Amino acid sequence: MITKEIKETIAKEFGRSEIDTGSSEVQIALITERIKHIASHLKSFPKDKHSRRGLIRLVARRRAFFGYLKKTSFERYEFVANKLGIKK
Repeated sequence: MITKEIKETIAKEFGRSEIDTGSSEVQIALITERIKHIASHLKSFPKDKHSRRGLIRLVARRRAFFGYLKKTSFERYEFVANKLGIKK
């Protein structure tokens, strides 16, 4: 799971201010961290279909946030994609 400390560091790194936790950039970064965690879990337990479904839902949710961010602010979209190492 993602601890409170990890969430705070992600919010500070991607947020527009120190207390910003709801912006698209922060949410994309948090979802990416959860995706990494679930992907590592699925490497150990490949038959876990319920977690695989959750992973697919998270990827779709992150993609929707990326679409919104790309539409509203292309500069922030590029920054987040490059910082997280996600292909555009």
